[in-house]
Amino acid sequence: MESIERKATNFIEEAVEQDLASGRFDHVRTRFPPEPNGYLHIGHVKALCIDFGIAKKYGGVTNLRFDDTNPAKEDTVFVEGIQRDIEWLGFKWAELHFASDFFPRLYEIARELIKKGLAYVDDQSPEEMRKNRGTLTSPGVNSPWRDRSVEENLDLFERMKNGEFADGSRVLRAKIDMASPNVLMRDPTIYRIKRCHHHRTGDDWCIYPMYDFQHPIQDAIEGITHSLCSLEYEIHRPLYDWMVNNTGFEQPPRQIEFARLNITRTVMSKRYLRYMVENGLVAGWDDPRMPTLVGMRRRGYPVEAIHDFLARVGVAKADSVVDGALLEACVRDALGDTAPRAMAVLHPLKLTISNWDEGKTDEVETENHPDHPEMGTRRLHFGKHIYIDSDDFMLDPPKKFFRLAPGLEVRLKGAYIIKCEDVITDANGNVCEVICSADLDSRSGSEGAARKVKGTLHWLSEEDAVRAEMRLYEPLIMDENAQTEEDSEEESEETESAKGFDIKINPGSLVTITDALVEREAAACAVGERFQFLRTGYFCKDPDSTAETPVFNRIVPLKDSWAKAKNA
Repeated sequence: MESIERKATNFIEEAVEQDLASGRFDHVRTRFPPEPNGYLHIGHVKALCIDFGIAKKYGGVTNLRFDDTNPAKEDTVFVEGIQRDIEWLGFKWAELHFASDFFPRLYEIARELIKKGLAYVDDQSPEEMRKNRGTLTSPGVNSPWRDRSVEENLDLFERMKNGEFADGSRVLRAKIDMASPNVLMRDPTIYRIKRCHHHRTGDDWCIYPMYDFQHPIQDAIEGITHSLCSLEYEIHRPLYDWMVNNTGFEQPPRQIEFARLNITRTVMSKRYLRYMVENGLVAGWDDPRMPTLVGMRRRGYPVEAIHDFLARVGVAKADSVVDGALLEACVRDALGDTAPRAMAVLHPLKLTISNWDEGKTDEVETENHPDHPEMGTRRLHFGKHIYIDSDDFMLDPPKKFFRLAPGLEVRLKGAYIIKCEDVITDANGNVCEVICSADLDSRSGSEGAARKVKGTLHWLSEEDAVRAEMRLYEPLIMDENAQTEEDSEEESEETESAKGFDIKINPGSLVTITDALVEREAAACAVGERFQFLRTGYFCKDPDSTAETPVFNRIVPLKDSWAKAKNA
């Protein structure tokens, strides 16, 4: 380790380097410990980047551990999904563990605490325990069962394990200090009775360890050197240290806290995300509006953009809120250089070229990327009937309107200059067709192409156009200051459901256009392929696509609101 040249860039790295220099540790092993009760969201990626990044920088390794101690909402599907997400991000774990694999050892460690007089079985009801815990300004009250004998506690704890008592009738508590100013140290519960089928152990157990007991002990079992966690665990640190120091581990891990990730108009609470899924407020965990990695991947976010975003956010000690426009800017930066260009018309308006023969077809060549000639070119057909976006036409335009209007000229990108000669409207006065003439000497690439007009429009010919569905996304949450709190790794019994959910869903977060048109070649691309549809935005083909109707998700629009905000 001494031969590795290192330079600390944040307070976590400074702490790690101090530990290595002092000899407290001679290596680095971190862990990422999700609970498999949902899919990972963007907030978890910050922890992933820190856990894996710190270990990599100091020549160490990172374990993946599923803290599956609360089986009511846990499922194998989430275990598998989380692993896919981590692999998609490019991280490789050294060892894979499940808390459930250690249930027998955790049970024995709890028995050792009882034998040391450091744990007892409490018969109080949850309401009595809550009442007797005290407040921030008043001490708690000792349980009437706190001084049970070791023998009685061992017997009751074994009977709890054997299923002799009803759920919630007894718990095992650590015996610490009911007068501690830190409420978490007031004899916390370390085991509870809960008859619930477990996704790995089935019905073998009816008692389950609590997070504040299982998590630090398993860190120690795995030889974790640095337990890196978000800032809300700072108050848990004394309890973390108490657990590992009183259970016989010679080299306890060091817990270090960092500020969690908060993003404007983004919910960073797994239980709230689950509430939205289970109550049909979104289409599922992979709804492209969701901040989950499965949702972001489906929407088309490149993994490079997510890493870039987290690198720009950095590591801090104090919580703050990041503008969601920064994430969009990172996505736009990543796609701008890599996404091939294509034509798509979201709101088609038919143009008929009056001086073009019916049935005649010309081919025009256009580049797949203006800055990367190595990406090649493609050929588009130009015929008598073409389509432009209806937003690019006005009957009575204002000044400095450089698109198509009666008497005005525009260039169709890569093709000809056209002029609006006439307009056909329906019975309600709506424009349904525009008659144009083409300057046949103005074809792009020809000598006549030197003639300039102020407007250039994207377009599609009738021959190339394939009907497609376009899904346009905006932030899911209306309130700029919406709840952005990131969950603890394990949710408490009281918060398994999203009580108090009052987040306002943006009714305009999804706009579906069913009659858009897209280039035939783009329509036939594989699911997941990304394009910049000229003058429209970056899009990704969605799994809902069929052979008849391709579906595209707008990843981000072309407009960079982050750059605009920075320059304001």
